[in-house]
Amino acid sequence: MPDTDLAIGFAVDGWHPPPLPTKEPMEGAYCRLTLLNPKAHAADLFDAFAEDTDNVDWVYLPYGPFDSLPALKAWLAEIAGQSDPLFYTVMDRQGKAVGVASYLRITPASGSIEVGHIHFSPRLQATPAATEAMYLMMKHAFTLGYRRYEWKCDALNQRSRRAALRLGLSFEGVFRQATVYKGRNRDTAWYAAVDLEWPRLRAAFEAWLDPANFDDSGQQQQSLSELTASILAASG
Repeated sequence: MPDTDLAIGFAVDGWHPPPLPTKEPMEGAYCRLTLLNPKAHAADLFDAFAEDTDNVDWVYLPYGPFDSLPALKAWLAEIAGQSDPLFYTVMDRQGKAVGVASYLRITPASGSIEVGHIHFSPRLQATPAATEAMYLMMKHAFTLGYRRYEWKCDALNQRSRRAALRLGLSFEGVFRQATVYKGRNRDTAWYAAVDLEWPRLRAAFEAWLDPANFDDSGQQQQSLSELTASILAASG
């Protein structure tokens, strides 16, 4: 190597590209993630998604809403056959399908993986199960050996941006005019967590998900945002 004063990245000793995400279920106390099965999950998902009567949850996704069960089934059949994005269904404790999420931009060579295509029905939103589903996906990725866990969204999607920070993913900037979807521009906001942050993030999630963090009415005693705030990297 040339003898220069150029700054270079830190050495990554003993690291090897991780395997692809498993297709096995991910089990939690509040939910279960299982590989998307259109035949088994479509009817439950259609009923759960229909509770979003104003179709607000589809606004920032490049597809949907689906106004009939056959239309949703056709879309689910299309995405279920892909390995990237790799879709999972979120099942509640009653065994009902209540949402979907995926891994995408899976790049073992650089140790990078993204979570996205998240569509949680109203009955799943703002519940311990919703947070646990995101925890299980992050946990699986870092356990496999990924170094970087990404989250991207339309920069105008304030709900998604707040969720990323709450989950401990640090803001990294905005890519202007990154894409076009549904006939409109999208500036894309980037968030990520890295493996060095994972031990603290895992402890934060486990503290929040602990039943002792909820009172008899189900209200949280400490917010996840409070637990992850100190882990977030400063942007800029």
